[in-house]
Amino acid sequence: MEATTFTYDLARFIPFRDAEACARARAITREQFAQHPNPDFHIRIIDDPKDFYFAFALDIVQRIVRAREEGQQCVFILPVGPVPQYTFAAKLINQLKIPLDHVHTFNMDEYADQDGNTAPIHWEGSFQKAMWAHFFGKIDPALRMPESQIHFPTREALPDYGRRIADLGGADVCYGGIGWCGHIAFWEAHLGDEFLKADGTGDLEAYCQAGPRCVELHPMTIMQNALHSFGGDWSWVPPKANTIGPAEILGARHRSFWLDGDLGGGVSWQRFIARLVAHGPVNVHVPGSILQLARTDYTVLGGVADDVRIHMS
Repeated sequence: MEATTFTYDLARFIPFRDAEACARARAITREQFAQHPNPDFHIRIIDDPKDFYFAFALDIVQRIVRAREEGQQCVFILPVGPVPQYTFAAKLINQLKIPLDHVHTFNMDEYADQDGNTAPIHWEGSFQKAMWAHFFGKIDPALRMPESQIHFPTREALPDYGRRIADLGGADVCYGGIGWCGHIAFWEAHLGDEFLKADGTGDLEAYCQAGPRCVELHPMTIMQNALHSFGGDWSWVPPKANTIGPAEILGARHRSFWLDGDLGGGVSWQRFIARLVAHGPVNVHVPGSILQLARTDYTVLGGVADDVRIHMS
């Protein structure tokens, strides 16, 4: 009789080693996906891509409007990907003629070379270039926030990047997504090795207090970004990046994470990691798992929530 099971170790380059936790996450069905024991961790599934990106844009604009009506400044931590929501948001801002002089933005990451030099704004893969092309540059200049209130973690800004956010009272909201290895911003999975105690468990307290730095990108991140941004060319992806840390993410008053890693045809690179982050153990080798510790909205595009299955066609 032929064997119906095949057991093996995880590949050595994967930092998170708990195969049983992986199996439990993999087994979570679409119907179970949005159920979570933490009432402050809200999961929702949006099936239509246009509805997904418009909901993301509306979340941004509503927070801007609410802060203005309350006479408060509005401090955002922003990702680059995904980007369609920024075009929607800029269009709403222009149509509604919403002044943004009270808005401060801090991008969560930016590429760097092997020596830590920041990718220049005019390089085609720069996050700064993408944000100006898809968001800031699309906003009517008469409405747009002063350029001094638009921040990126360049090499020069990185040493006091966390302090700049803190000096504004912390971020009102940290937007983001989840990387293939579980990263948030470019806070990579292998960084958890630095926070292991003598007994091999992770020091979550120290981990959650870690701030901005320049990091070596994990191989899974290189491959993920090659896939969706560099035409599949892994040689084109920079080896390092500047990034905020868990301290800035957890220090925000709210977290709003959006997962759209659906390639179509029944294939999604994000389907498993979305589950491990939301339903697996809070762990220093799964950076996004710390979102379970704080108030978070976790919105996924429909295909990401579909069951995890072997797809051979």
